[in-house]
Amino acid sequence: MPHDRSIQNLLGSWWIEDKTKTLKPGRLIKAFVPHVDQIPLELNLLGRSEPTNHTKARYEISPLRINQPPKKDTLPVAGVPLQDNEKLTAYKSKKRPMLVLAEGFEVPEEYRRGDHPKWQTSPTIIAAPYYGVKQNEKRKGFIPEFVDRVRAGEYPHYLWDELPMDKGEESLLRLDHLQPIGKHHQSIEICDFRLCEDALIILDEYLNWFLKGNLDSKTLLADLRKVLMQSE
Repeated sequence: MPHDRSIQNLLGSWWIEDKTKTLKPGRLIKAFVPHVDQIPLELNLLGRSEPTNHTKARYEISPLRINQPPKKDTLPVAGVPLQDNEKLTAYKSKKRPMLVLAEGFEVPEEYRRGDHPKWQTSPTIIAAPYYGVKQNEKRKGFIPEFVDRVRAGEYPHYLWDELPMDKGEESLLRLDHLQPIGKHHQSIEICDFRLCEDALIILDEYLNWFLKGNLDSKTLLADLRKVLMQSE
């Protein structure tokens, strides 16, 4: 399927350059994304490298098992203190483009007291990652026929796009990989692009379709899909 047979082409506009660095729905960012399809790794503490040194330790790596209880150790390491029900895990991850779906909200200052754990009130955003389509000697990419079907808007959890950077690489947005990202400058690289207002409408309709399992026939997305299917 040629690229002109896509929701983006029918809509007429999609990305807008925006150098304000505000985190709003539709903002393009980059962040490290874990490979969620792979079994995470667990770092099991074997002991300190030196009995009196709290900054160095020896670990063994094993697959993380949901039903395996955390191991106890009598010589904790100060750098990675763990509660009795916690494990130290490791994920393979890659820096990818992501689309902000929800900007997150701040909790009032009076409920963020210093004597309470930060995780209880730390702000996050919700974002979904893009995956490059292209096949080459380093990666298999996506099957071209599948990409054609995504471009025509056939699946609620995949959205085809050409990103306004990296030479306009074809990419697939995976809504079923949406995840929280820490709202911190060390976690997020904000790009100079965001979706236009009509594209935000399409994104919202995709999300409703994905989360609720059905697409309202009166939506703009439904109308565009109908045009694409008639042109096959």
